[in-house]
Amino acid sequence: MEFFHIDKTIPFMKYSLVLNLISLMTFIVSIFFITNNGLNLSTEFTGGTIIEMNFSAENKISTDEIRETIFKMGYTDYQVQIFDSLHEIMVRLPVLSKNNTLDNTANKILLELKGYDESLQIIKVETVGPQVGNELILDGILALITVVIGIIIYLTIRFEYKLALSGIIANLHDIVIILGFFAFFQWEFSLCVLAGLLAVLGYSVNESVIVMDRIRENINHSNGSDITEIINMSITQTISRTIITHGCTQMMVLSLLIFGGQTLHYFSLALTIGIWFGIYSSVFVATSLAILMKFGDKRLYVMK
Repeated sequence: MEFFHIDKTIPFMKYSLVLNLISLMTFIVSIFFITNNGLNLSTEFTGGTIIEMNFSAENKISTDEIRETIFKMGYTDYQVQIFDSLHEIMVRLPVLSKNNTLDNTANKILLELKGYDESLQIIKVETVGPQVGNELILDGILALITVVIGIIIYLTIRFEYKLALSGIIANLHDIVIILGFFAFFQWEFSLCVLAGLLAVLGYSVNESVIVMDRIRENINHSNGSDITEIINMSITQTISRTIITHGCTQMMVLSLLIFGGQTLHYFSLALTIGIWFGIYSSVFVATSLAILMKFGDKRLYVMK
């Protein structure tokens, strides 16, 4: 399926040197901010206080009202979730100071929220220690490493090693840059963002595979054409599919960004950055690295 058909080959590789220099600078700056600033981990990772409340089926308080109330009480790092089917609300707060006990804090929040919904009652108040947070961090790192290893194995089996290596580097490049954004702006890094990060990895790999498959197909049917021309032709042939796929996905992610509330805000931000850098890395980074490694010096007869 093509949204439009392009007869003339677009010289994408003509701009690859400048764009890859910018990409290299962005990559280095991202690593600097990740190592220097670190990530702003949410209470899911660092531990904190969990307050659970329930409400009647007739009355429903909105998440915006809860967030506004907690923000006015001086909290900036918090999470709010409403479970409609259970008529329950869960509020996550950072570790409380010695002056604020669990019961006092919970009662203050409940008293403020009673103005919106008189039926609210506290079910449970508990503290999640940093040990649980450390376990989540380790599990998250393990999940990320597992996905990366799986992608490396898949690309290594599917493509000739130069093409596979360029695809692997391009996809890891996307993850580092997303983490760089979160480190620079100190956006909250939660389990939702980690899920978005894993989704971006799979999404970027899919785009890279489409482009590399077309390159491999064209190079095996070429008559000694220059590898740069083959890559330009391959990207041009897949650009319509790229616009349709990524355009539709971005529309969905944009709706999450606008209407998904605070819970999905940073998740959708991570996906948005990943979508655009996934296109960029597949079109410019992976292909430029393949040329740099002198890919195409021989005909390829690999898994199709």
